[in-house]
Amino acid sequence: MEQFWQKLTSFAFHRSGENTILYKIEESHPLNAAGLSEKTIDYLQKLVGASGTNLPIYFTALTHRSVVHDPATSSIIESNQRLEFLGDSVLDLLVSEYLFKRFPESAEGELSSNRAKIVNRKSLAAFARTINLGDQLLIGESADELKIRNSESALADAFESLIGAIYIDKGIEDASDFISRHIIEHVNFNTIVAAEHNYKSRLIEYTQSHHLPAPVYSVMAEAGAEHEKTFTIGVSCTDQLLGKGTAQRKKDAEQLAAKEAMEKLTAEDIDWS
Repeated sequence: MEQFWQKLTSFAFHRSGENTILYKIEESHPLNAAGLSEKTIDYLQKLVGASGTNLPIYFTALTHRSVVHDPATSSIIESNQRLEFLGDSVLDLLVSEYLFKRFPESAEGELSSNRAKIVNRKSLAAFARTINLGDQLLIGESADELKIRNSESALADAFESLIGAIYIDKGIEDASDFISRHIIEHVNFNTIVAAEHNYKSRLIEYTQSHHLPAPVYSVMAEAGAEHEKTFTIGVSCTDQLLGKGTAQRKKDAEQLAAKEAMEKLTAEDIDWS
């Protein structure tokens, strides 16, 4: 533990590769005592496991941009913003891969929408709170007074930065494992995915609440060669056409038809008597 502590408090940033960059932190620097406590070191070890070859990069992942502009810590010149950029890309890739495999029947639009619900700032901040990431952030004194430590923006940025740090330090497999444990397996994951607008389900709920027969979907037209055929499907209720949609898959066309139906139903006051 002592060796880990000495290494992490000796360097603010160390990027491996041909162009290695080290930012030396003096042992008397206030962040050594105020920011990187042994509690923080224990936290990181429990969260990400044994580090690979780049321990100091976690210092950068926890460094809010306010530190760089704070007179008391002006010698720190690397915040977590660059790591946030990298972590955002890694997160998008791994969540996209997961959704692609888990929902083989989902169209591109559905996959994109579900991913957006999982990786938006509000969701990422919530994931960060489940691992108490805010307690470990290194922030400027003025920012702390403004409660930046618990802000949605700071937490979401730090969460992505941590993913970027894990990716650099340990590789894509460990980054994937972290995302699986702290996002994919998160207690709210199914709720997030279920929030996707399923227009067919919403249309059924509408008909049930108005004591109407279930919606009926029918193929109105087919076009194109066999390998690139498109289907136009209409949805009706009590013989009234509510909407129609065209797509290469019947399932997608039904969703588009249901979407058009819901838009019509919410915009018009239809008399079902």
